[in-house]
Amino acid sequence: MLNIGDMDRRITIERESETLSPSGDPRKIWAPVATIWAEVLQQSASEFFTGYGEAETGTVIFRVRYRPGVTTADRVIHDGTAYGIKEIKEIGRRDALELRGEALK
Repeated sequence: MLNIGDMDRRITIERESETLSPSGDPRKIWAPVATIWAEVLQQSASEFFTGYGEAETGTVIFRVRYRPGVTTADRVIHDGTAYGIKEIKEIGRRDALELRGEALK
């Protein structure tokens, strides 16, 4: 079950879209889809270990209220850092989503 009181961080979900530059050339930009409350969970150190040693990725899990249309092509902005969505897990019956994000460089 989702505890709404734990959702104390603001995140922005962004989607890549195409726009025209002033010269008429198409270019890709990230446009905000929604700014929502989330619970932010850092992965434990043991989850970063792999068979090849320690992974150097900054993986974070964002728990949000269920929101249709979020895909792994989207990204999350939290505290000025962009996270690519690697996995989406539905919690309950459309109660919430768990967005597993990896920091983009």
